[in-house]
Amino acid sequence: MANENQTVVYFSEQVVVLCSCALSFLGSSLIILTYIIWSDLRTTPRKLLVFLSVSDWLSAVSYAFGVWRVFHTDSLDCVVQGAISTFANTSSFFWTVAIAVYLYVFIVRSSKIVADSLVLFFHLVSWGVPLAITVAAVSLNKIGYDASEVSVGWCWVSIHAPDRVLWMLLTGKIWEFLAYLTLPVLYILIKRHIHIAHAALSEYRPILANRPQSNSFTSMADKKLTLIPIIFIVLRIWSTVRFILLLAGSPARQNPVLVTLHGIGNTSQGAANCIMFVLLTQPIRTRLCTALCCCTKCRVEGQQSHGAPHRLLQEQDTSTAQREEDSTSRVGMDR
Repeated sequence: MANENQTVVYFSEQVVVLCSCALSFLGSSLIILTYIIWSDLRTTPRKLLVFLSVSDWLSAVSYAFGVWRVFHTDSLDCVVQGAISTFANTSSFFWTVAIAVYLYVFIVRSSKIVADSLVLFFHLVSWGVPLAITVAAVSLNKIGYDASEVSVGWCWVSIHAPDRVLWMLLTGKIWEFLAYLTLPVLYILIKRHIHIAHAALSEYRPILANRPQSNSFTSMADKKLTLIPIIFIVLRIWSTVRFILLLAGSPARQNPVLVTLHGIGNTSQGAANCIMFVLLTQPIRTRLCTALCCCTKCRVEGQQSHGAPHRLLQEQDTSTAQREEDSTSRVGMDR
């Protein structure tokens, strides 16, 4: 292979992308752990988010190994790493769209039963299709060293494959393009439905005027619906740009800045999901802060979220003293 077709991965790029992999690994792990620890958080949407996080976790680990090694041949570990990252990355696309479809059916179509019935279908598609594609690619020797043409040190579709563009599409790019189109449409429809519902209930807003916290939660949820497709596109667009430059035969795909952005984008999905659905979700953030006792501010948030426990303890002590002094009938009344 000619040297001009090989993209050099510099040490600084390795460090940056490895840091991104580490953040995504930690973010995906945190999403999974919060789901396991707190049973009341085990709703169907968050369960789907956990499955997405499993895919992102696998992606982060496999990409980190590839970036650390920076393969130069079709070795066995290159093929294994390429197969795992191909499966996990493709599965991540499917689970991201699956969450959007679930929310659309649940919110816009107002059918929780139908939405829940789709979960089995999501499993079959989001695990089955990537697995079938990956097995086919490995069996036909399509996974291997790609000279970092559309990667950052890790292995993907072998650069020696004569039909490598077709397999790049099948093992990721075509699903990435479909996600670009599907996610904005679904989330726009969901936001539109929510706004219409709010407008229809506008005459009751004065009744809820003394509940500003509800409005803040609604505002945060609305922002998340906007950010989900935007963040997905912002993270993934650099990979798409390099793929298009490859098709055009442009050497600009080897630009170090573009390569670095590609590496960060492909490995940051787990970290981005953690920020949106853990760190920016007040109930979960409050529980984490309270559990870790990380700072005074977090403890104050925990006190407010759980109904000022110090005051409740004082009231309990006072009521206990009163019950000891009162008559039996008064005790029964207090209870």
